[in-house]
Amino acid sequence: MRRGRGAVTNETGRFERVEREAFDDSWDIPEEVAPLRTEVTHERPKTIITRNASPDLGFDRSINPYRGCEHGCFYCFARPSHAYQGLSAGLDFETRLFAKPDAPALLEQELAARGYSPRTIAIGTNTDPYQPIEKRMEITRGILEVLARTRHPVGIVTKSGLVARDLDILGPMAEQGLVKVAISLTTLDPRLSRKMEPRAAAPGVRLETIRRLRAEGIPVSVLVAPVVPAINDHEIERLLDAAYEAGAREAGYVMLRLPHEVKALARDWLAEHFPQRAQHVMSLVQDMQGGKDYDSRWGVRQSGTGPIAWAIGRRFEIAANRLGFNAERVRLRTDLFCKPARSAPGQLALF
Repeated sequence: MRRGRGAVTNETGRFERVEREAFDDSWDIPEEVAPLRTEVTHERPKTIITRNASPDLGFDRSINPYRGCEHGCFYCFARPSHAYQGLSAGLDFETRLFAKPDAPALLEQELAARGYSPRTIAIGTNTDPYQPIEKRMEITRGILEVLARTRHPVGIVTKSGLVARDLDILGPMAEQGLVKVAISLTTLDPRLSRKMEPRAAAPGVRLETIRRLRAEGIPVSVLVAPVVPAINDHEIERLLDAAYEAGAREAGYVMLRLPHEVKALARDWLAEHFPQRAQHVMSLVQDMQGGKDYDSRWGVRQSGTGPIAWAIGRRFEIAANRLGFNAERVRLRTDLFCKPARSAPGQLALF
């Protein structure tokens, strides 16, 4: 284990031809665990808006300012994407990050394109836009400045209190019906949170962030995610109670998802932190995934199937209804969009 890191292994990426494997050399000498520092590489993509046609997602376009995430959540379903960089979904994912400093300029170009039609852009659907490196890089803030200037709707998902830094942008956008924020809340137990999400904000900070956003008139929802059976599922009702008291008025949940390398990472994490419970947890996961570690079918991958998944879903629904969650859904406006001016190519830009 490395202090402040979530994954306990760094298995070779699934596309690599050569695989590294740790082994016991039988010398009774404890190995020194080298510290891992966060490395950030600048990435220069040609476009910044990602499109999707998934029928079980509530958005068709998103922006991810960063690849990889320093929060280190062991369960992150985005981890396997690091294999496309020739890196591991394990410790590499949370220590070798890629930042997109040109994102605000690229966004402005894409919004100015002929035929662009505004719909809510989701930020934070893959990796957290307010992970620690955002504090100095401010790429997410730059994106919000473009969206605010063009009056374009945006939905943000984060588990960081850093989102409150941008209240000066988000507040005025909320007055125009252009923004909503979802705070991911996994547990109210700080010790469990530190194991599951070692560099994310503590539960109390997230609840206080909900209060601050609500005080500024920003619509806030809570995302109980992921629900891990026999680890945090007993907290569903308490999480909703705390979030509602803090000011959240919409709520959703996502069951634990284990695509590709996350399957092995989850098993390693459970063996390290909950060895007596590990086999039981995985048996419950498989019960909800049709006997497999993961069922990737649309409409199933986020909620699971079977009696256990049904019971968790009904508990969430009953608790949410009792509190009054989701009585009204905030719909963001698109009619205020003001397309930015297109920059003329070459010498025409002089006129």
